[in-house]
Amino acid sequence: MTVPPEPAPWTATEIARELIEAGAVRFGTFTLASGATSDVYIDVKRAWPDPRRLEGLARALAAHVGSEDRLAGMELGAVPLVVAVALRTGKPYVVLRKAPKEHGTRQPFEGEIPGGSSVLLIEDVTTTGGSTARSVEIVRAAGGRVDRALVVVDRQDGAPEKLRELGVRLEPLLTMAELRAARR
Repeated sequence: MTVPPEPAPWTATEIARELIEAGAVRFGTFTLASGATSDVYIDVKRAWPDPRRLEGLARALAAHVGSEDRLAGMELGAVPLVVAVALRTGKPYVVLRKAPKEHGTRQPFEGEIPGGSSVLLIEDVTTTGGSTARSVEIVRAAGGRVDRALVVVDRQDGAPEKLRELGVRLEPLLTMAELRAARR
């Protein structure tokens, strides 16, 4: 029995098209979590319930996974992406909490971050980089190392610069400029 070849990872244009078709990208006037106003709202969570789209995003992200020991992503938007990439790559993953639980162990994450392990962060969308910076802080406080973060969409509003200050390189699959160009 012959196994069909693995499809190529989606390109930025294909990701943009899939996000737009899923209703994950809306154009209008929106207030972002940062408080800023934007004419584009991006909600990758609207794309990942479709298994075909989640698999396509995971394949595109997995193509950029390197030699890191494990993957990590902040709840809620990155969790399905991290799990799907872990299934494709065989790498263990960690789910980071926005805030530690108020009961039990009060852990800021679920999973293990062995001291000195290298961790690749995965995000759905970055704007200013605040959430990703928080993820870096959690991983480093647990003894892990973070040098890179992958993101489906970078809104190009300061995240790469903020993360660079922390010694982390942001690698977007798609930028806001590419997203706007794909709409035309």
